[in-house]
Amino acid sequence: MIDLALVWVGIIGLGVLIYVVMDGFDLGIGILFPFIQDHQERDVMMNTIAPVWDGNETWMVLGGAGLFAAFPLVYATVLSALYLPISFMVVALIFRGVAFEFRFKSKRTKFLWDQAFIWGSILSSFFQGVILGAYIQGIETTNGIYSGGAWDWLTPFSVFSGIGVVAMYATLGCGWLIWKTEAKLQAYMYQFMPRLLIVLLLIFVGVSLYTPLTHPEIANRWFSVPNVFYFSPVPILVLICVGLILKACKDKNDVKPFVYTLVLVFLAFTGFVISLWPNIIPPSISIWQAAAPESSLKFTLVGAVILIPIIIAYTFLSYWVFRDKVRIGDEGYH
Repeated sequence: MIDLALVWVGIIGLGVLIYVVMDGFDLGIGILFPFIQDHQERDVMMNTIAPVWDGNETWMVLGGAGLFAAFPLVYATVLSALYLPISFMVVALIFRGVAFEFRFKSKRTKFLWDQAFIWGSILSSFFQGVILGAYIQGIETTNGIYSGGAWDWLTPFSVFSGIGVVAMYATLGCGWLIWKTEAKLQAYMYQFMPRLLIVLLLIFVGVSLYTPLTHPEIANRWFSVPNVFYFSPVPILVLICVGLILKACKDKNDVKPFVYTLVLVFLAFTGFVISLWPNIIPPSISIWQAAAPESSLKFTLVGAVILIPIIIAYTFLSYWVFRDKVRIGDEGYH
């Protein structure tokens, strides 16, 4: 018999992972904006994501809708605990989206829309990381209802996680620009990528040390036998990926830095899943305890089976149509 709760966890997990990858690199473009002062190069940066950025956020909607349909307890509890950082993130995304549409049409106020794009990207990325850190820390519940305070999410660890997501998205954006641009802008990104990787590695180390030290149940999951043998390849693979990215930048390879950065993101995501499994509301409510009735899971799965292939198809088509590099002087989004 198929475990529908596990199927829905897989669907939501896939949606979150695809969102992190796709919206990650286009948020990374905004994070990298302050390091590029030339207006034409900034236009090129935005044009690399102009045809796809809004479609990327479909996966966030899918994840939220799937959570509401399949795990209403999680939806109610997590949103109650994290409604402030989620609200801040949404406001930042709105500013970023408006800046995207208005920047190319403005002349006198273009610098203001640049700032809206920059800070919308940085703050939405930061608050996504804060949400992640607060979620990992655990959510205080009583009889399945959130019983913590409005500011419990704001801790040194959640802030550190926020900075980590900003660094990760900037690294993804850098790899994307190496792939999609050329000449001076691409050359600068080749030089900038190693610096971002150093920051990202330090953050990975910090999270990897802090999490087991402050959460005994996670430490037990990581270091008990035989789990330690299953999980030990993860840090080794992270170091291998970093080495491959540095080599690809040195060799001036267009595609490999972005591909290997995607692998890094996947490894980070697997570490996150491993740390919390099988709890869906840390530290104590499991997937099966929070799942909706089986009839609801079956009914909503029918819609997911129809819609998800359509989303994947039009996403693939948009990236295929706009697969070439973007150059200064090209007629792009504007």
